[in-house]
This record gives sequence, C-alpha cells and structure tokens, in this order.
Amino acid sequence: MNAVVPTPPDPFFTVGTRLDGQLGRTGTIHTPHGDIATPSFVAVGTKATVKAVLPESMKDLGAQSLLANAYHLYLQPGPDIVDEAGGLGKFMNWDGPTFTDSGGFQVMSLGVGFKKVLAMEAVGVRSDDVIAKGKERLATVDDDGVTFKSHLDGSRHRFTPEVSMQIQHQLGADIMFAFDELTTLLNTRGYQEQSVERTQAWAVRCIAEHEKLTAERSHRPYQALFGVVQGAQYEDLRRQACRGLESITGESGRGFDGYGIGGALEKQNLGTIVRWCNEELPEHKPRHMLGISEPDDVFVAIENGADTFDCVNPSRVARNAAIYHPDGRFNINTSRFRRDFTPIDENCDCYTCANYTSAYIHHLFKAKEMLASTLCTIHNERFTVRLVDQIRASIEGGYFAEFKAETLGRFYRT
Repeated sequence: MNAVVPTPPDPFFTVGTRLDGQLGRTGTIHTPHGDIATPSFVAVGTKATVKAVLPESMKDLGAQSLLANAYHLYLQPGPDIVDEAGGLGKFMNWDGPTFTDSGGFQVMSLGVGFKKVLAMEAVGVRSDDVIAKGKERLATVDDDGVTFKSHLDGSRHRFTPEVSMQIQHQLGADIMFAFDELTTLLNTRGYQEQSVERTQAWAVRCIAEHEKLTAERSHRPYQALFGVVQGAQYEDLRRQACRGLESITGESGRGFDGYGIGGALEKQNLGTIVRWCNEELPEHKPRHMLGISEPDDVFVAIENGADTFDCVNPSRVARNAAIYHPDGRFNINTSRFRRDFTPIDENCDCYTCANYTSAYIHHLFKAKEMLASTLCTIHNERFTVRLVDQIRASIEGGYFAEFKAETLGRFYRT
C-alpha cells in the first residue's frame, strides 16, 4: 500500500481585513502546529533557541512562531539529530509553528568571516564579488551552489538547492525557504541580473527536491515552501523575480506556498520595494519580509503587504543593554537608571516589567550577570510582538493611520 503524500492545509492562508488604500491586510496562516494570525512577528531562535530565554517564556510573552537557522543547525548539532528528535519543535520543546531559513544568508555572510551584518550601503568601490567589506572571501558561488568555510572551524562545506531542502526537511519546520543567492548593494547591476536568474534556476530545483522529499517523508507533516525574491533596488528585477517565482509550479502544480522578500535594499526604499513585490505576488499566498523589526520598518512593510517578518534585533540589542520603550530605544546601563526603581515600562505586561525595576536590571548589566540578558530579551521580544499585535488590531478596527502616526511620533520623538 502506497503512503499518502502530505499536502498543505486547505486553505493554507486566508485573507481577513484589508487596509484601505494600501496593500496591507490581516490574515491567518494555517500550519500543522497551529494558526498564525497575521501580520505577525516571527521571533528568531537561531540555534533552536532564542538566546537567554526559555521557549516557555516566548509562549508566555505572546510569540506565535519561532524561526531557526538552517546553516547553524547544519553545523551544530546536525540536521539528522534534530530529525531523530522528532523535528525542530520537539527538539526545542516548542509546540507552535516553526520556520527555518535556507542558510543562504549565513553561508554568504558568516562564510566570508563577517559575523553580523553585510555591507548594505551603496558606498565605496563596486565589485562583482564583494560580499563583506574588508574581509577575505571564503564563500564561492557558481551556478550549481555555494562552497564555503565553516565559521566554527574553517572546514569546507557545500550548499546546493537540493542540500538546503534536505537539511530543512530534516529540521522539520512548518515553513521553510528556497535556497537563494544573497547579494549586496556593492554588486553591479550586471551581477544582480545574473543573481536573479541563478536564484530562479535554484528555485526550480528547490521545488523539485521539495516534492521528492515530501513524498519520501510521508511520516512527517507537510512543510510549506516559500520562494525568495531578490533583485536589490531595481524595480524591473524585483518584478521579474516575482513573476518568475510565481511561474514555477512543479509536478504537483501548486508551486510555492508563499514568498519571502529578501536581498539588498536601503532602509529608505523598504516600503517601495515591498510594494513592487506585493503588486506582483499572488494575493492568496502569504508574504514574509526577511530581517526587519524596527517600529518604522514594521509599519511600512505591513502597509505595503508584508504578512510576517523576522529579525534577531530585539534579542541581540537586549544583550547589549538596549531596551525598547514607547518613547524610544534606551541603554539601561547608563547612569540615569541607577536609582530608577520603576519598571522599564509601567504599561508593559511582560514578566520583566511586572517583577523587576530598571535599577535592578542596570545593576545586573554592571555586574555582568547573565540574568540581565534574559530580562531585557523578554521585554524587547514582548515589545515587538505586542506592537505587531496592536497593528493587526488597528487594521481590523480601521484606525491604522492614526495608530501609526501616534506610535512613530512618540517613538522617534527627539
């Protein structure tokens, strides 16, 4: 008797309230591990953990889903171990929806020894092979895939579209992303054109491998696959990339279950580029914006049609004593908080604000205590999750424009 091939929930995504005069909307993504009400912030747990915070704490602060990193989990502990554990969710004791990225960003950023951020400003000398400024190039792209060195021990590895799919199927997330080529604003127009074509070819291979693995792994729930839109800041390339991804259907005829918007862009062009993409992408499929979480970026992405987005920033800056507050972002290790015996935010409902004072957290940072990172991360993740929840409510309630003006006017007030 042949095994039944897993299929996506029907429907996988439903549209709710539309934002008047904009591409923004609310909706629901249906996964085997629960629904995601959109717009939604997907908290990043890079190595199957949100740094310094228990998965149970992430649930308590309202996170609907978590995203882990295929590159990091491939290197450590290995996708076979996660698979044997029953998949990412069971491995990390998280029973909600999960995402994994393809590993493409880390292969090209960490693979060249540039630990945190790629060069994303169009300044300096342009070069077809610049990935990170001032670093030895340790990742090499060809039409078949990427060869790179591990940032852990310098060992050589190779990712292809098929390898990325194999790793992500073993990791077992509800939503995963096709393998794409990362570019930066330092790449020439000619190279961006080549990259869009290469990412398109890789997308075809990703869908073919995804369908093959879905049939072979019928004992696992269906994993949704999102295509990734590249094209930098060129309107024609972005639109071409969207149309190209939408045209790929595979043998099943379904094509991609959703789309991720990634690649090189400058902050001031974020809304325009998201709009270009979402004017092309199908209305009935979700769109994920890769790598944003600042309040102004969140509002502009949502009003231009982004449904979900992820970013490490809330947890990363927390570990460096930066806290989010309705009145802006502050460093809690500065002298102004030394004798502040009030919560970070008296109107915040997170565990940290309910139980601890700013003075105590200030002390923890000065004393270099690990608890400092935990308490600040809980607060920052709650701030971000709650902000997006409030934006979703404002769309449903018809007061998005007023809420945006009030929130950003206060947060960025000088």
